[in-house]
Amino acid sequence: MSRTLVVWCPDWPVTAVGVDAATAGAVVVQGQVAACTAAARAEGVRRGQRIRDAQRRCPDLVVRERDTDAEGRLFETVVAAVAALTPKVEVVRPGLCAIAARGPARFYGGEESLRLMVQDAVVEAGFDCGAGIADGLFAAELAARTEDGGTVVPQGGAAGFLAPYPLSVLGRPELADLLNRLGVRTLGTFAALPSGHVAGRFGADGALAQRLARGEEPRPLAPGHSVVDLSVRDEFDPPAAQAEQVVFAAKRLAGELHEGLGAGGLTCVRLCVEVGFADGHVLERVWRHDGLLSTLAIAERVRWQLSAWRSERPTPGVDADGVELAGDEQAIWGGVAWLELTPDQLVPDEGRQQALWGQSSVTDRIARAADRIQALLGHRGITRPILTGGRGPGEQVTKVPVGDLIPGGIPDGPWPGRIPTPAPASVPPASLAAEVTDAAGTPVVVSARCTMSAPPAHVSFGGGTGAAVASWTGPWPVDERWWDPARSQRRARFQVVTDDGRAFLLAVEGGRWLVEAAYD
Repeated sequence: MSRTLVVWCPDWPVTAVGVDAATAGAVVVQGQVAACTAAARAEGVRRGQRIRDAQRRCPDLVVRERDTDAEGRLFETVVAAVAALTPKVEVVRPGLCAIAARGPARFYGGEESLRLMVQDAVVEAGFDCGAGIADGLFAAELAARTEDGGTVVPQGGAAGFLAPYPLSVLGRPELADLLNRLGVRTLGTFAALPSGHVAGRFGADGALAQRLARGEEPRPLAPGHSVVDLSVRDEFDPPAAQAEQVVFAAKRLAGELHEGLGAGGLTCVRLCVEVGFADGHVLERVWRHDGLLSTLAIAERVRWQLSAWRSERPTPGVDADGVELAGDEQAIWGGVAWLELTPDQLVPDEGRQQALWGQSSVTDRIARAADRIQALLGHRGITRPILTGGRGPGEQVTKVPVGDLIPGGIPDGPWPGRIPTPAPASVPPASLAAEVTDAAGTPVVVSARCTMSAPPAHVSFGGGTGAAVASWTGPWPVDERWWDPARSQRRARFQVVTDDGRAFLLAVEGGRWLVEAAYD
């Protein structure tokens, strides 16, 4: 088991948008809190809350949209501070990086000395952080998150260190929820279960989670470096003076890299990106991604490296002779002479993206078009629907960005109370308010035993005139997560056809009627 040092910067998405840690602030994605400061958490704000709920608990909450580009660019400052002490810094994600601890610890006089030096270097760079050392990345990350700013877990002590932690730290809410109902509430209890039974009951993802709980590596050791050189390189003659030129080349090189890996049935979870400048300076970063780094994702990381390096130059936009370069703020001091991408850690490839419109494979033309749209709109600018489990219509499809692998661990049911086929054709992002009345104009009420006060005769939407009900069926009662008051849901669903030929999926919850979906 390798000794790993992890540097963790708390609430990094909030830091990246310029919100101070002492300010009650949060960043949001699609109307929900993605991260918040400690001051906001003290007021009751939590990740995953709707903005309205968060502002009700904290009226002075400062809200910002999440900026993933800013997160990557700013984190380069932290990586540079760590790289000044030891090379080969591995960026797990913006806000979290890691290094192999064994060699640097011997050089700096021990693991605790190394941990303190790295932590001090990041703090001097202007960022709060925690630093921890343990066997493996998972345990080291939790060691960095301790209240005293991090700790060193003795070699061989990862399992004991992890044992008291709740299952939520695994990042698998569905698995944690199911295990809690089975009486398994800590990593230590989960780790003690027989491995064969866990794999048989929870599948490959459950077995991987148990390995993490035991302080073991999440996967078998990766194969060694391939005999065939899989790195790709591009030379710029004359040197590229604009960042966009380098980013464009990075996307092309990423495509060549994927072709080489695919021919060998491999993918890489660590990618080394090297940028060589005309003045002889070489900027190297190692990026980790447990899956497939798409061409756009690789290009984004190259852009982050260039942005961070350019901001560190004393006179950006000026060449070696002090003459101002032509061009805009994207100008790179000295020019980029070459770019190289090297897969640093190879693992067997377990899947590939399926086609967008039913073909057996994605054509180059479709892939290029998808890349262009993503470059304009962002990584999630173009997605493809993946059928998943769930009862409600909004729970049965997950949108995955083009270029990403299909997420594992998709539950396959059974789903008591699931709406019958056919599936609705249109599902709004949020349920719309409706009014359902009987023949006398009295609102229809559904009791706790799913007994209706009268058959529905008229339905209207958002206070409009609505239409008469020609036929209907239901109810299908749903009582989900009754053991969790914060997430519980109790509702009954109906299918309704109006006299003008339209069909809807209605639901009643807490005495309120809602439109969940519409049929063609």
